Parts: sequence; structure tokens; C-alpha cells
Amino acid sequence: MYNEKVMDHFNNPRNVGELENPDGVGKVGNPVCGDIMKIFIRVENNIIKDIKFKTFGCGAAIATSSVLTEMAKNKTLQEALKINNKMVADALGGLPGNKMHCSNLAANALHEAIRDYMQKRKVC
Repeated sequence: MYNEKVMDHFNNPRNVGELENPDGVGKVGNPVCGDIMKIFIRVENNIIKDIKFKTFGCGAAIATSSVLTEMAKNKTLQEALKINNKMVADALGGLPGNKMHCSNLAANALHEAIRDYMQKRKVC
């Protein structure tokens, strides 16, 4: 059902955990499937210098969270805000149609973390 890249990110997820005193936190969930993602970011000079995630969900949810952290790390906030669900799925070499909502959650969690950071700093 899943390709090799998805399985690699599921079996060996990157950037798992929480950041102590993060600059921004994004949390999203899907009440239908029960997936919950939390993204933590550390920002320096408008660049995401560190990013971690905690995900409760299926293999695709964990894989999309993992690949998203790799995609967003060392990007400017503006570049990171351009990361969308299709880009996340493409970075994994695709997802089964019934798992595409997982990539939506990953991108949305990142955007929420950036919004949280901006609100805390009154940057709009």
C-alpha cells in the first residue's frame, strides 16, 4: 500500500519530539480518522532553525510529519508557508488516495505553528 520512501519515514521518522520553549506550535487533527499532529518550531532571523513533531496516527500521518520537518528546516517563514499538501505528498513519492488527508494535516500544522509564532510576536 505504501511506497519505500513512505515506509522509510514511518520506520525511521526524522525530527520526532518536542522543542523546549518553542517559538511556535501548531496542532491539527482529523476527527474522522483520529490523526493528531503537533509541530514545534524554533525561528532565528526569520528562518526555521529547528523543527520537531509529535503525531498520533497512521503510518502516512507519521511519514508526512517526518518529511514535512525535513522540507521546512532552514527555510524562511515565507518559503515554509508555501509548502502545501501536494508538495508533502510528492516529497514522499505519493500517497494512496485515502491517505491524502494526512499530507493536508502536516502542511496545516506547519502553517499553524508559523501563525502562532507571528501572533506571539505581533508580526502579520
